[in-house]
Amino acid sequence: MGSCCTPDNSCSTGTTTAVAVADATSTVYAVSGMTCGHCRTAITTSVGALEGVLSVDVDVDAGRVTVTTDGAPDDAAIAAAVDDAGYELTGRA
Repeated sequence: MGSCCTPDNSCSTGTTTAVAVADATSTVYAVSGMTCGHCRTAITTSVGALEGVLSVDVDVDAGRVTVTTDGAPDDAAIAAAVDDAGYELTGRA
C-alpha cells in the first residue's frame, strides 16, 4: 500500500503551491509519544490533510513536527489532528 503523500511529505492536491510559498509559514511543535516510522506516517497523514497545510516534517527522535502552512497556522486544528493520530502536541518548540 502506497502513501498518499508526495516526496516532500505534503498531502495537498492543489496546484497553487508555487503561489502559496510566498506566504508560507513554518512552525515547529513539540509532540510526545512518537517512537517510530509509523508515528511519522500517522502524523504526516493527519496533519497534512488539514486545509492550508503545505508540508509536514516529522523528527521522531527530537519529538518535533514542523508544519508549513500557507499563512498563519491554526494551532488548535493542528493539535486536534495530532491528537486524532494518537499523539500529544505539547506546544510550540
